[in-house]
Amino acid sequence: MDMNPRTSRRRMLQFGAAALPLAALGSALPWQAQPASAAQSGSGTLRMPAETDRHIRTYMAWPALSSVWGDGLAAVRRDIAEVAHAISRYEPVVVLARPGQVADARYACGPGAYHGIQVIDIPNDDLWIRDFGPTFVVAPGAIAGVDTNFNGWGKAGTSYAQPFADDAAAARTLLAEYEVNRIRAGFVGEGGSLETDGEGTLLATVSSMVNANRNPGMSQAQVEQAMKAALGIDKVIWVPGLAGQDITDCHIDCLARFVAPGRVILDRPGPGADKKWVAVYEETARALRSATDAQGRRLAVTELPGPDRREIRGRGEEFLSSYTNYYTANGAVIAPQFGDAYADGVAYAILRDAYPSYRVEQLPIDGIASGGGGIHCATQSHPAVPPAL
Repeated sequence: MDMNPRTSRRRMLQFGAAALPLAALGSALPWQAQPASAAQSGSGTLRMPAETDRHIRTYMAWPALSSVWGDGLAAVRRDIAEVAHAISRYEPVVVLARPGQVADARYACGPGAYHGIQVIDIPNDDLWIRDFGPTFVVAPGAIAGVDTNFNGWGKAGTSYAQPFADDAAAARTLLAEYEVNRIRAGFVGEGGSLETDGEGTLLATVSSMVNANRNPGMSQAQVEQAMKAALGIDKVIWVPGLAGQDITDCHIDCLARFVAPGRVILDRPGPGADKKWVAVYEETARALRSATDAQGRRLAVTELPGPDRREIRGRGEEFLSSYTNYYTANGAVIAPQFGDAYADGVAYAILRDAYPSYRVEQLPIDGIASGGGGIHCATQSHPAVPPAL
C-alpha cells in the first residue's frame, strides 16, 4: 500500500472523498467545509462509525511544546512512540509533527514498526489528536471528516490554558492531505466527548458539551440537535459529568465506552480516588442503567475498576488512571497499565472478555497519563469506507 500522503492524493480508492463522486458530498472541493446539514451522501446519512469498525489507519500527533510538558516532554514522546509501535502491529499509523520536529519523530517512531509509521509535517501543539483531529463519518461508498471547531477545550484565560492555534487548524489540513470532504460541525467540541455504538446512539457528558466555554448560548437540546446533524446520530444519552475539574470538563472517553451496540464499559474509580470522581461514576451508572439506545435496547453495563491510587502515588493529581481510555485497533485493544499489578490484571481480564476476538495489549503510559489523558485521547481512527450499495 502506498502510504505517502502526496501520492495518495492522486489515488482514487480507499483514502477518502477522492474515492467517490463529489456529487455524493456536495459541489465543494473535498477540502472545503460543508455545513453540518450536508452530512448526507448519495447512499444515505453519513454516520459516525463504531471504533471497532475496520480502520485504514490510525492518526497520532507528536508532542510539540516544552512549554506544555516541561521536563516531562521526553517521557511523553517515548510513550507516544511506544503506542504508535503497538498499533502499527495491527494497522498503519500516521503521526503529525511540526516541520522542525519531523526528523526526531521519524527517528523515534521508525524502527520496528510492522505496518509502518509515517510522520507527516502538519503543525500541531500537543498530542491529543482525538480532540483536535477530525471525527470521521461514513455511509456506503462515502466518507467525510467532521471538524468540531477545537478551541483548546474552552480554557483560554484559565490555569489550564495552553497554545492551540496549530491544533485547531490540524483537522482541516489533515483532511486536505487525504482529500476527505470536511464537514464543519454546528457545535464546538472534541472527539473525546463523542462516543458512539455505530448504530445511531451517542454517549456524551453535559459538562463538556453544554458548557459556555464551548457553546455559549446553546441549550442542551440545541447542542444535541447539532451533534445529531453533524454525526448522523439518532439518540444522545447524556450523563452529567463534572465541569471545571480537569482540562476536558470530563470527557466521556475516560468514563464510558461502547463495546458493541447495547453494551457499555463504565470506569469505576479505584481505592483512594477523589470523592468527586466517585460521585461522577455513580451518577453515570444510574444514567446508563436507566437508558435505552436508538434501537430501544436497555444497556448492559460492565464496570472496569481503576487502580488503587495509593499504589500509584507520586504521579500527580492530574494523572489519568482510567483503563477505560483504551483504543481499539484492527483486531487489538491497546490499553494502559498503571503499575498496580492486581488492578492491571483485572482490567486485562475484563477487556479480554469484552473483546473476545481481539488481542489485548497493555502499555505503561505514565508520561501521557500525567497530562490528564490516555491512549484513546492520543489516537484517532480513519475508518474504511463501507462498500457501496
